[in-house]
Amino acid sequence: SAKRILSENDAQFTIHVDPETNDDRIATHDPLGNEVFFISQPNTFSIPSSPEVRPTRGGIATPLSALDLSDTVSKRKNIGILTSGGDAQGMNPCVRAVVRMAIARNCRPFFIYEGYQGLVDGGDKIKEASWADVSGFLTLGGTMIGTARCKEFRDIEGRRKGVHNLIKHGIDALIVIGGDGSLTGADRLRAEWPDHVRELEKGGLISTEDADKCRSLMIVGMVGSIDNDLASTDMTIGACSALERICESVDAILSTAMSHQRAFVVEVMGRHCGWLALNAAISTGADYLFIPEAPPSHDDWETYMCKTLKASRDAGKRTSLVIVAEGALDRSLNPIKADYIRDILSSRLGYDTRVTILGHVQRGGAPAHFDRFLGTMQGAEAVEAILRATPDTPSPVIGMLENKITTQPLKEAIELTGQVAQAIASKNFARAMELRSQSFSKQLHSYKEIASYNSDSKMKVPDDKCLRIAILHAGAPAGGMNTATRSAVRLCINRGHTPLGVHNGFPGLMRGEITELDWLTVDGWTIAGGSKLGTNRDQPTPQLGAIAYQLQKHNIQALMVIGGFEAYTAVLTLARNRSQYPAFNIPVALIPATVSNNVPGTEYSLGSDTAANVIVQATDMIKQSASSNRKRVFVIEVQGGNCGFLAVMAGISGGSTTVYTPEEGIDLTRLQRDIAHLRSRYIKELGQSEGRVTLCNEKASKIYSTDMIANIYEAESGGFYGARTAVLGHLQQGGTPSPLDRCRANTMAIESINWLQARCWEAMEVPNEDNIRLPADKLKRKYFPRVFAASKNTVGLLGIIGSELRFTPVEDLVPHTDFERRVPRKIWWHATRQLIDILCGVGVDIENGGSTTVYKSCAIDLTADDLMRLYGRQDRRLTKLTTSLE
Repeated sequence: SAKRILSENDAQFTIHVDPETNDDRIATHDPLGNEVFFISQPNTFSIPSSPEVRPTRGGIATPLSALDLSDTVSKRKNIGILTSGGDAQGMNPCVRAVVRMAIARNCRPFFIYEGYQGLVDGGDKIKEASWADVSGFLTLGGTMIGTARCKEFRDIEGRRKGVHNLIKHGIDALIVIGGDGSLTGADRLRAEWPDHVRELEKGGLISTEDADKCRSLMIVGMVGSIDNDLASTDMTIGACSALERICESVDAILSTAMSHQRAFVVEVMGRHCGWLALNAAISTGADYLFIPEAPPSHDDWETYMCKTLKASRDAGKRTSLVIVAEGALDRSLNPIKADYIRDILSSRLGYDTRVTILGHVQRGGAPAHFDRFLGTMQGAEAVEAILRATPDTPSPVIGMLENKITTQPLKEAIELTGQVAQAIASKNFARAMELRSQSFSKQLHSYKEIASYNSDSKMKVPDDKCLRIAILHAGAPAGGMNTATRSAVRLCINRGHTPLGVHNGFPGLMRGEITELDWLTVDGWTIAGGSKLGTNRDQPTPQLGAIAYQLQKHNIQALMVIGGFEAYTAVLTLARNRSQYPAFNIPVALIPATVSNNVPGTEYSLGSDTAANVIVQATDMIKQSASSNRKRVFVIEVQGGNCGFLAVMAGISGGSTTVYTPEEGIDLTRLQRDIAHLRSRYIKELGQSEGRVTLCNEKASKIYSTDMIANIYEAESGGFYGARTAVLGHLQQGGTPSPLDRCRANTMAIESINWLQARCWEAMEVPNEDNIRLPADKLKRKYFPRVFAASKNTVGLLGIIGSELRFTPVEDLVPHTDFERRVPRKIWWHATRQLIDILCGVGVDIENGGSTTVYKSCAIDLTADDLMRLYGRQDRRLTKLTTSLE
């Protein structure tokens, strides 16, 4: 017994009786002075787990021998992973997710290095991947397992070599990350697979036993493409990061351009797809744009371009910026090149014009938050698709539609993508636009409306329909507020409306701090963080009368409010006091903007992507510090109020060991599990530990603060690691808005002005009331203000639901809001949370495979008929992709 051994070695110890079991508990010290306890019951709070004992969420240690893995062992799959075609940021996070999810699902993952070339060469180009092999992959751009072009794979003999190499390793499933050519090659390999197996068996290169084990091959594809050119998905892996690189470069170019009053022509990638060019133009405030799907509408486009750029210079702008996609064409299919545009601007306008071709810098650098998130989610679902598949299942490609991960038939998805190039080649540009995502055409239309200043544009709106529209910021600052304001102001001016800026939120409105905004004032606001108008959390309640007075004094006929939960409650207050204050009977549009993403009626708020990127970048740097120390865990506190969105999203993108959110809370059982996991990992890593971080929402617990969690971590570490804290604070609210937030802000602002304009014009209509007698306490419509909107449908919140922008009356959002906790009642992102535990190894037998942590697939299965309905000129809606507030 422990007592006998300690006594024989003259070790000092004390005995304490467990009050619950009456068993002895022995306390002593090891030679280094660390406290050591001997107890008769397994206690995961104070002892590490081991390969023989696995702690579960309930704190009860389950011996692995008691887990029934016999069924999964007998069906264990060997999954090959390769990246092919052009590299794209986000491929490595995808590979990481595939490897770790495969191990957790008791499969054996294999790296196939150098793409299809490695498949054909075999040998050391195919290697089983371990859990540790993908450590650090989240932060790395490109692809760590390599990619290469392979002429040999195009021949049947080359593909047969690849089949032979797969069979030698027992690989019967293949996950391919690449472009449409790479995925087409994989699907072709699968179709030929039975013939290859028969020929290899017939030639004696494989045994009958090996052939029987690999009679069929399952293929799953994921699109890694910075062009975002797969027709049946809203976003491909790498596109968001490439857009980040472009915006970083162009933002820097604009500084020098302004200094010298230069014009710049910037060429970006996109042979058959203008997504990068369009979104870069929106995000950087470019003056002109050329993309393959929508060539210039004028044959003499050179003259029209010069006229447009000159109008902006005449209005006082110091720079001119033209974005051109590498595959840009005119309507006769003649290429439009950056050098030619430069020559036109120099010769006709006399501008000092420079060309910048960004080239492969767009493929480089660390992946952005969204690409890490997308690659991780798709990688996990790729493994699930392999496990669900049968020999008769069509090869799927993992995509994203309506903010939902989807599985789609690969063949049909690639055919739709090929139709884009065919449509462009046949000059059917309308069809090419139809094959893009639903938001693409809206983005292009909105960009064209505000890209350049047109002094004649007031003729677009009759004088009697011109409006005075006020713009106000409320709540905490968030990335995208200024971008939205700029877009709204520019659209108002081009249509003849008068945009008014309300400074310093609702208190500023009470005091009458209102100025007219002009074109040049907001010109540089696209890349500006924070709030140029000023913002605060104050509510309008104390001075509703003063607000009504200022609305009347300045003849404000519509109001756009940009802000978070405080803006939502403020707008709701105005709507509920319309009967008492007639001046409140104007259309009001609310654009949600908050890093917390806690406003009901929308899946994303402006600023949330920017904040997630800040957290992920900070996490990368902190993990680097922790890795250098080898034995350190950081508990990082992030914002979010009572909403765990930021913690979960940044947790999955930053590789957090775990996250603590208000939705789950924190208790001792949870801390026991996490400490046991940390100790088990540090014990096994033997001085080669990677840096680890834990993300903790600022309101995850009233008891367990960030400091307390770190102290508990260190106190129970057994000396295997130390714990530190980091509080990111208001860093998350500052900085340059991310390109995604800029694009969302632009689209939402344009949609809001369109909505306000329509509601105002409806409210201007005066019915014929000459023969109508009203009660004495009622007035006829003609005696009310010119714009009088009393319906609840004229006070709306503009939300991003899937890929759709949807207005919802704020009154209708009340049942879906938890006002006490200031969060929506429905949480769409909760399914993401489950992956964090699995991918950091909680409940996973890392060495042998298998997991006690259950993963519930969240992918939506789409059929070929679904794709034809979405992209076959029919109603582009599917019930299975529809999101409701319920």
